[in-house]
Amino acid sequence: MTENRWIESEAAEIAAAAGESEADRALALQIHASRLIGSDPDLVLHGGGNTSVKVTRPDLFGMEREVMHVKGSGHDLATITREGMPGLWLEPVRALRRLERLADEDMVNALRGAMLDASGPYPSIESLLHAFLPHRFINHTHATAMIALADLPEARAVIREIFGERIGVVPFFMPGFELGRAAAEIFDENPEVEGLILLKHGHFAFGESAREAYGRLIAQTNAVEEWFAANRRPAPRRPAAAEPRALGDVLPALRGAVGAITAEHEGDRDAPMPVIDLRRSDEISAFLSRADLEDLARAGVATPDHVIRTKNTPVLLEPGADIAAAVQDYARRYRAYFERNAARTPEGRRLLNPAPNVAWIPGLGIAGIGQDARAAAAAADLAGQNIRAMAMAQDAGGYRPVDEARLFDMEYWALEQAKLGRARPEFAGRVVLITGGAGAIGLATAEAFAARGASVFLVDLSQEALDKALGALGPHHGGIALDITTNGAGERAVAAAVARFGGLDILISNAGAAWTGEIANLDDALLRRSFELNFFAHLAFAQASVAVLRAQGRGGQLLFNVSKQAVNPGRNFGAYGLPKATTFFLVKQLALELGAEGIRANGINADRIRSGLLDDAFIAQRARARGIDEETYMAGNLLKREVEARHVAEGFVALARAERTTAHVLTVDGGNIEASLR
Repeated sequence: MTENRWIESEAAEIAAAAGESEADRALALQIHASRLIGSDPDLVLHGGGNTSVKVTRPDLFGMEREVMHVKGSGHDLATITREGMPGLWLEPVRALRRLERLADEDMVNALRGAMLDASGPYPSIESLLHAFLPHRFINHTHATAMIALADLPEARAVIREIFGERIGVVPFFMPGFELGRAAAEIFDENPEVEGLILLKHGHFAFGESAREAYGRLIAQTNAVEEWFAANRRPAPRRPAAAEPRALGDVLPALRGAVGAITAEHEGDRDAPMPVIDLRRSDEISAFLSRADLEDLARAGVATPDHVIRTKNTPVLLEPGADIAAAVQDYARRYRAYFERNAARTPEGRRLLNPAPNVAWIPGLGIAGIGQDARAAAAAADLAGQNIRAMAMAQDAGGYRPVDEARLFDMEYWALEQAKLGRARPEFAGRVVLITGGAGAIGLATAEAFAARGASVFLVDLSQEALDKALGALGPHHGGIALDITTNGAGERAVAAAVARFGGLDILISNAGAAWTGEIANLDDALLRRSFELNFFAHLAFAQASVAVLRAQGRGGQLLFNVSKQAVNPGRNFGAYGLPKATTFFLVKQLALELGAEGIRANGINADRIRSGLLDDAFIAQRARARGIDEETYMAGNLLKREVEARHVAEGFVALARAERTTAHVLTVDGGNIEASLR
C-alpha cells in the first residue's frame, strides 16, 4: 500500500515560511506535495508525472489575474523547487480549448507566450490538461497499480467496480491539445469526479487544497492496489534453471553487441559502448520465471511515457542464447517497426539507435542500457516498474498496452524526444577503473574522467577513503575496497566493475608505493613486497581487464602509472625502480600482443607529485638533504613549476583520447632531461 506522508504540522511550517502572499503559500504547499509524490518510485520515476496549482498574481498594470504554476519539462518532482514550476497566465491558455485543432508548434509558442518569465523552463507538455480543468491543485502520476489498471482489457468496467462514478475515464490520446480537450470534456460530463484515469497512460487526482489533492491521489491508488491484491491469479512458472548465469559471461557480451549496433548506426567504428545497469531481486527472478515470459516480452511497454527511455520491448536473452545474434535480431525487428510506422508520416522520421534499451535475462536479472550510467539507471528503474505493472495486469484479467502505431507516434514525437536532448559528453558510456582511486593522483584522474561523462569505478585499500572519494565524485559511480596485492584481487575488482556498469573500457592501473634502501643490502622481503604492488598488481589487473575487453570485442585501453624511476634510477630507490622498470616493459609487451585486437597500452612517467608516495614529511626530508626549501624542491624541473596530481590526470585523459597511439609512455614531470624518453 502507498503511504500518505502528509503531515499537517510540517505543511503549516512550509506555508508560513513562504510569506504572507496567498499565491506563494499555495505554490509552496504544492511543491511540498510534489516532492512527496516524486520521492515514491511506485508513483513516478525519472521526471515523470506533473503537478500544478492555480493562484492569482498582479500583472504589470497591477491587475490581479489567474496564474497556473505547472511543472517544467525535464524537472524531477522529487527535488522540484519554485524555479521548476513556471507560471502561465491562465486566461490565454484556457482560451485554446475553443480551437478545433492545435499543431504542436503552435501549442509550444502559445504556452511560451503565456509565461510570466519567458526565460523559465518550458511548461509540461500536459499543461493544457491542467489548464482546462477547473481545480486549484492537480497531480498527475504513473503509479504502478494505475498503469496496470489502465492496461486491463476491461479497464472501464474495473474502474467502475472500484470507484463507481467518482473517477472519469479518458480514452488514450497523445499528450497535448487533444488529450487536454478530451479530459476536459469527460470532466464536464460529471463535474463531481475526484480524478481521471487515462487509459494506457496514467492518473490525475485533484482538489481545492494541496492536502486534498495529494490525499485523493494516495487513496485512489490504494483502492486500485487493493483490487489487484484481491483479483490476481499468479501465472504458471517455468522449471527452475539448473544453475545461475554468470555476470561475466553475459554483460560484457551484451555490452559489446549493443556497442556494435550503435557503431553501425552512427557510422563510427569507435562509437562508445553503453553502460549497463543490472537489477536483481526475488520479484525480478519470479517474473523472469513466468511461463508466459516470451509473450510479455513482445507485448509492449506499460505506458507510452516510458518508451523514450526503454523502447517498446526488451531483448530477451534466454540461457544458452547467442547474445550477439539476439541483439542483431532485435535491431532488425526494430528497424522493421520503424519502417512500418514511419511510412505513415509524410514529414518523415529519422531512425533512432535500433539497439535495445532493456534486457530481460532469465537466471540473472533485468538490465537497463543507456549512453551513460544515469540513462542506464533510468531505463532499469522504468523496466522494473514495467514488469510489476505487466504482472499485475496479466494476472488479473490480461495485459493490453497501447497499440504499436500510437506508441510509435509517442516515441518519435519531437516534444518527447526533446526530453533526451542533452549533448553526449566526451567520455559518455566509457567505464574507467582506477586503482589507488582515493589517492591524490587516482582521485584527480577520476574527477577528470567523470567531468567528461565517464562512469568511474574506484579501487582502493581503505573503505573510508573510498567512500569519501565517491562522495566527491557524486552519483552514478562505483567502487570496491580491497588489497590489490592479494590473490585474485584483479579479477574480483574487475568483476565488481562489470556488475556495476556491465563492462570496462579503460583500466588506469595507478596504485603504488615507494620503499627506500641501498640495493646492495636491500631486504629481500621488502623488494618482494614492492614487486607485488608495483608490478604484479599491474599485471593482474591488466589480465583481468583484457578478459573483459575481449569478451566485449570492441577494443579498449590499458593505462599505467609507471614512474620516471623506470628509466632514471634514484639513489636508494631500487626497491621502487626495479618493479617500475618491469611495468614499463609490461606496457610495451601488452601493446605488442594486443594491438591487433584494438586494445591499446600506454603509460605515464610522472615525478614529484604530492601524493601518498610523496607526502609532506618526505618532501621536507628530501629538500633538507639537498639543502633547498620545499618549494624549490617541488619545482626542480626545466619549467621551474610544481607538477600537480591534476596534471597527471590530464595526461591520462590525453592518452585516452589518442585513439591511434599505443606502446607510448608520456612524461609528466615539468621537464627532466635525465628521465626523458626523447
